[in-house]
Amino acid sequence: MQIGMVGLGRMGMNMTKRLLRGDQRVVAYNRTPQKADQVVREGALGAYSLYELVEKLSIPRTVWVMLPAGAAVEDHINQLKEVLEPGDIVIDGGNTYYKDDIRRADLLAEKGIRFMDVGVSGGIWGLEIGYCLMAGGEKETFEYLEPIFKTLAPEEGYLFCGAAGAGHFVKMVHNGIEYGMMQAYGEGFAILEASPYAEALNYAQVAHLWNQGSVVRSWLLELAEDAFKKDERLSGVRGYVEDSGEGRWTVQQAIETGVSAPVIALSLLRRFRSREKDSFSDKVLAALRKEFGGHAVMAANDRKEEEQS
Repeated sequence: MQIGMVGLGRMGMNMTKRLLRGDQRVVAYNRTPQKADQVVREGALGAYSLYELVEKLSIPRTVWVMLPAGAAVEDHINQLKEVLEPGDIVIDGGNTYYKDDIRRADLLAEKGIRFMDVGVSGGIWGLEIGYCLMAGGEKETFEYLEPIFKTLAPEEGYLFCGAAGAGHFVKMVHNGIEYGMMQAYGEGFAILEASPYAEALNYAQVAHLWNQGSVVRSWLLELAEDAFKKDERLSGVRGYVEDSGEGRWTVQQAIETGVSAPVIALSLLRRFRSREKDSFSDKVLAALRKEFGGHAVMAANDRKEEEQS
């Protein structure tokens, strides 16, 4: 089967390589031509504009957009609408908000272009292990694309989730759960680190142990073990945690539908907190403790000295 890949970042590049290894034919395009040149050396056809990409694809054309959610995806889908024809297919594999999928599916349908949203999980390990794929759109289109999904995913690693938006909706909730799991592991190791047993504990060994039949075993713990092997106390890592959007959308969805999701919500808020060196809310708390109880307050310059020591 032939597919056009738009976007050769960390995910798009490795997905292209996995498709090529699975004997799928790929026409690859990236804004910077050097990345297209790279996959050409591995067997892909290179394209240096969206128009050229479409010209090199056989009919019906299938174009997989693997770009950061937001303006980049919007711009490329609008461009593809102008150069694709009825019966062609656009797949958005980025971390898009599911309501944008519904709108874009309707937009492309005006010209008879089919659309699928596919949530992709697997990160940098997907090239070798395969990608977990969550697909939304028309069932007939999903079945047509199954050879692509089978190549990208491990066995039983892809699922048709429902109408347009369903794939990214399931991926959104998946990432919300991931936030909660990561936060729980982080808090657990923090409690170990603050304990009287910390000095004797090897956290890589603890993570490895918990993956041997324990109810908390997971791939995240395997990754934690790897991280602790590289840096036993994570001394080279700053505790600054970004969020990619799905956690916010999951909490927003919980609010809209009246679903209690305190773990996911608090894990998202904790990520926000990680980005504040000296939060104003903590200053208010310290000041209030001094006012009602006469508790000592650390001066701002004391904090600076502490940070430098």
